[in-house]
Amino acid sequence: MVELTLSGLRVLREVAARGSFTAAAEAMGYTQSSISRQIAALEAAAGGRLFERETRGVRLTEAGRVLLRHGAKVLDQVEAADHELTALRELSTGTLTVGGFPTAMAALLPRALAAFADRHPGVAIALREGTTPAQLRLLRAGTTDLAVIAPSADEPDDPGLVLDRLLRDPLLLAVSRGHPLAATREVDVDDLATHHWIIGKDEAGDPQLDLWRRVAWQPRTRFVVKDWTAKLALVASGLGIALVPGLAAPWIRDDVALIALRMPDRAPVTRDVAMATRTGARELPHVRVMVDLLHYTAAELARELEARLQDRWL
Repeated sequence: MVELTLSGLRVLREVAARGSFTAAAEAMGYTQSSISRQIAALEAAAGGRLFERETRGVRLTEAGRVLLRHGAKVLDQVEAADHELTALRELSTGTLTVGGFPTAMAALLPRALAAFADRHPGVAIALREGTTPAQLRLLRAGTTDLAVIAPSADEPDDPGLVLDRLLRDPLLLAVSRGHPLAATREVDVDDLATHHWIIGKDEAGDPQLDLWRRVAWQPRTRFVVKDWTAKLALVASGLGIALVPGLAAPWIRDDVALIALRMPDRAPVTRDVAMATRTGARELPHVRVMVDLLHYTAAELARELEARLQDRWL
């Protein structure tokens, strides 16, 4: 019994698309007699003619149209499987270059990268830590495959980049355990205008934290420090209050209390955490796997973060 073959279905598709055996043979690099034999074998398997011969070529019969419709689906599935298998082979070597802003490096990226390394130990991983503007520059220069960023609301659209939101990260208020606000569950941002602040270097104009762009006042800055450890130590000593990204909450020291921030309209104060890739880069197998892992890890981390913050506030 003659059976249908993948090579025969490919020939059927090519002849139907080009309208002649000769044109199909030229496109596929076959002889015309080879094309004729393949079609004859398909017709034997199908139990009838697949093409009507005409003066200027051929056209499908009803049986030919039926076989082409089903055959096209089979070929699409086979090609998709081949694409995935090729991707798996390519994931045995190579380098994945990932960037992230500092808080993402402390929480989100390590977990996703650990899962990637566990699944694909043959792929080298290179890390680029830096602010969101720095990460965007690296992406545009083509030196980073993927970056986790905290885009600002006024970030201009860039047709060369694709952004996916991973989670909404709450911005929290950090105060010492002895501070009058320490027992408060949430606070209106406008009630903080008269307090002394410990801010990070350039934080007052930094779009990553973004709070200062949403209020009508600027912080009364007591100290400006670059290092997070120093910032929280000053807060714990009662020398001022500070903003803390929710992603950093699990690593906040015990002598610092966290308080939810609300705008005057009661909306929570949050920032977006997103991943950015160059347009078309997600077709690369390394990047595609990392994109999926970051989505999964971000959802998992958001659930854990909510539970931990509830514990910390109670």
